[in-house]
Amino acid sequence: MISDIYSTYGVSNKTAGLAEEAMKAVLPVFEEIDSIREYNQLKVLAAFRELGFAERHMGLTTGYGYDDIGREKIEEIYAKIFGGEKAYVRTQISSGTQSISAILYGILRPGDELLAVTGRPYDTLMETIGINDDYDASLKAYGITYDEVELLPDGSPDVDGINSKLSDKTKMVLIQKSRGYSTRRALNEKDLTCIIDTVREWSKKNGHDVVIAVDNCYGEFVEKKEPCELGADICGGSLIKNPGGGICSTGGYIVGREDLVEKVACRITAPGLGSHVGPTLGFNRMIAQGIFRAPATVAECLKGAVFASKMFEMVGFKTSPASSDKRGDIVQTVEFNDPDKLVKFCQMIQTCSPVDSFALPEPYAMPGYSDEVVMAAGTFVQGATSELSCDGPMRAPYIGYMQGGLVYEQAKLAVMLSIDSWG
Repeated sequence: MISDIYSTYGVSNKTAGLAEEAMKAVLPVFEEIDSIREYNQLKVLAAFRELGFAERHMGLTTGYGYDDIGREKIEEIYAKIFGGEKAYVRTQISSGTQSISAILYGILRPGDELLAVTGRPYDTLMETIGINDDYDASLKAYGITYDEVELLPDGSPDVDGINSKLSDKTKMVLIQKSRGYSTRRALNEKDLTCIIDTVREWSKKNGHDVVIAVDNCYGEFVEKKEPCELGADICGGSLIKNPGGGICSTGGYIVGREDLVEKVACRITAPGLGSHVGPTLGFNRMIAQGIFRAPATVAECLKGAVFASKMFEMVGFKTSPASSDKRGDIVQTVEFNDPDKLVKFCQMIQTCSPVDSFALPEPYAMPGYSDEVVMAAGTFVQGATSELSCDGPMRAPYIGYMQGGLVYEQAKLAVMLSIDSWG
């Protein structure tokens, strides 16, 4: 039956048979994904019920947005779900990079040091820090210094390296949960706990408090605990990724210690205004429904990623995570070692998209990236990685970074067609 359904899209019997084998092999992984989804879904539902979310909270405000009871209730729900004292959830934040940049600019001051303990951050954040270019608006231009500690070869935190780099100048430790455009694995709860405990122990010993910030993009609801529940001071991300549930058309969030979140809010708006302003313009329903739907959407993303990993393993490609590995985010990578295969895979993702399926992605120069990037994103929301997309920089070893998928069958079809397209 599976073969008959997929054959209407041009999938060969051979590849359909391979898919049947892959599905049997990953069944235990799917069961674990469903178990985590169930836990997180009930956790989210409990927050809505405990905090008394009501129809009146789905209204709108305009102008300054003072006294928006819906916005305030949604932020209470986010704080409860993510384990923080306060949350700032706004459509005025347009990307995950903006969320993390706001955290950096809101908390760091001239003379402070930012220490990244998961290696070099992803491309767009490097420009915020001022690693590659001396932008007038970068942290470097404001006299904020930067240092980094690479992860160990197995992807785990380098505790000795972190302890050697921490100093009285260190104001913030930055943890990037996902991999960005790198080959390292995503961090999981155990890794985050290790880093947090290491920094706290150093702080206690040296009498110097260090803010622990986590870039949580792509990692929400993949596991049972979020960074602030594990002891981080603040974290942030994008609503067009995991926590938007495939419903949000824009927005970002920041959760953590109340004083830190308010500092970041003052950076985004203005000192004295902080979190008190920001009209919701009718988006409260979308944001609330998105976070409610998020655990189920993330589970679909993960199933598509696991299936892709197994199928590409079976035909000889290196994948990360492997199909049986523990996951910390929704990103799946495939090393193609061939620029044409990378481009072809992205084109198959586009072909299987509900939007612009007729388009043909080609590599191009994208703002914020040092190499040309090929990107497939036939999504209802521009750039939404909760929806199935794939991109990759045109540099060896030509890695495809696949993420998202509102329904896992879409990813399954794209993978099968890609394998068939290579003969």
